[in-house]
Amino acid sequence: MTNTHNEDLAGLATVGVDIGKDVFHLVGFDAGGAVVLRKKIKRLALVPTFEALPRCVVGMEACLSAHFVSRTLRKLGFEPRIIPAKYTKPFVKGQKNDYNDAEAIAEAALRPNLRCVAEKTQDQLDLQALHRVRSRLVSRRTATINQIRAFLIEQGITVRTGASALRKSLFAILQNREDELSPRMVDIIIGLYEDWLWLDQRVAVVTAEIETICKREANCQLLMSVPGIGPLISTGMVAAVGTGEAFDRGRDFAAWLGLVPRQYSTGGRTILGGISKRGSSYLRTLFVQAAHIILMRPHNWSKFSFGSWLEAASKRMHKNKLAVALANKLARIAWSILRNGRTFDTHRIEASAM
Repeated sequence: MTNTHNEDLAGLATVGVDIGKDVFHLVGFDAGGAVVLRKKIKRLALVPTFEALPRCVVGMEACLSAHFVSRTLRKLGFEPRIIPAKYTKPFVKGQKNDYNDAEAIAEAALRPNLRCVAEKTQDQLDLQALHRVRSRLVSRRTATINQIRAFLIEQGITVRTGASALRKSLFAILQNREDELSPRMVDIIIGLYEDWLWLDQRVAVVTAEIETICKREANCQLLMSVPGIGPLISTGMVAAVGTGEAFDRGRDFAAWLGLVPRQYSTGGRTILGGISKRGSSYLRTLFVQAAHIILMRPHNWSKFSFGSWLEAASKRMHKNKLAVALANKLARIAWSILRNGRTFDTHRIEASAM
């Protein structure tokens, strides 16, 4: 059904959009669930095509440019819904193709209890891009350092762990072991060291830009009142979830981060495993790192409202399990701060001021 009549489209209730690089596939249902629209369009024809359609619910998978398409359609008066890809898969019928994907998206968009992805603003996307660039640069820097170590080990030279230890001893090694290293290998290692320095500079520039944004963003300043949370976590969380309106409670946010046990329960028997590791692996890693930093300073635990819980938990949990549990608690606290607009332990500050 490629061509449709205007009278058929008058009852259009929902449209599923399969977003491609250059081509979009549309499938639309009426209120009775019958297909009344089946069309392929170019990306540039998105606005003219939807301007001719009656206003309705428009579903699309969370993917590249989904937020841009969502904002564009919302300006036209539509109700866009960005759906996680895993929630559309159960609705795919037959073999996978673009039209079947669009139809599955349209059916998923009709589910009343389906949790959709919150639409991101342009500022959120910009901030998220900064975090992704920084993450890639840090990963490349780590790979460069590991490659230098690998080349040295191949020559029988080992250096104790830590980037600072390698940086301090590298040129002394190249000078003292020049009889063991060929001139070509020395040039290769020096070239890698120059790459390392360049990556350090790029990471510093991007980090400084993130910190500048953090100082201007009120929500980031509120989040930084939580122990262990600094500019990276606060800006990363704001970029990912905004004010957290997509979640009903802190437990849902912690589950989205993958900081809750994986559950496989049946027959009334609850079976819990390791953490699910769903959602944002980047934010999850940052929260776990923040938890490890707090655990390194037990003398500060009594200053926090969760200090008594942390002291009790430290006596019965392995340190790694405790770090994940603390990361879960920090994530819940952070979500509550975003939603309520209050700093951490506000009640303690107010009590001490009285």
